[in-house]
Amino acid sequence: MRVSDKHQKITQAAVKVFARKGFFNARISDIAKEAKVADGTIYLYFNNKYDILISLFEDEIGKIIVKVKLLLENETDPQKMLQIYALHHLNLLQEQKELVEVLQMELRQSNKFIKEYRNTKFIEYIDIVSDIVHKGQQEGHFRQEVKPGIIKRAFFGALDEMSRLWSLSAKPHYTLEETAEQISDIFLYGLTKRDN
Repeated sequence: MRVSDKHQKITQAAVKVFARKGFFNARISDIAKEAKVADGTIYLYFNNKYDILISLFEDEIGKIIVKVKLLLENETDPQKMLQIYALHHLNLLQEQKELVEVLQMELRQSNKFIKEYRNTKFIEYIDIVSDIVHKGQQEGHFRQEVKPGIIKRAFFGALDEMSRLWSLSAKPHYTLEETAEQISDIFLYGLTKRDN
């Protein structure tokens, strides 16, 4: 098995174990068992559990970035681009539920991760939103006084909170499509009633 294949096999196993047991309760031996490798093999690729957590975060966010950029590639309308971003983000819940649980819950609970990790991939992911806002401002669709740096975090925060709700809830009250549309609509038009 190639090095990259074994690395990926271990990180995929870690996602399952972290989602099932929680990061703090998971042991290297649990991950090794899930990956069907010897415990010592894990240490050929990673220093410890935190190293695995950071690696899977980097790998998975990297894949998400590539996919979102491909989805946006042929769209020129900034409003539709925001809707595409929102829908793809929420669709991760259906496509990769265990990964979303780990990203949602385990990363937040790890103070060590938050303090030590330079979250360049995460910044790259939410910068897609600020790039869309910049584009909308340049083309006259969005207000000039809006700060893209604030919008990107607020928009991501709204999507993230809905993702958290879905991760914890057995029966969501809204479809993913409705939620993506509502969040996009609120950011694009606010709460003020529009004349039809």
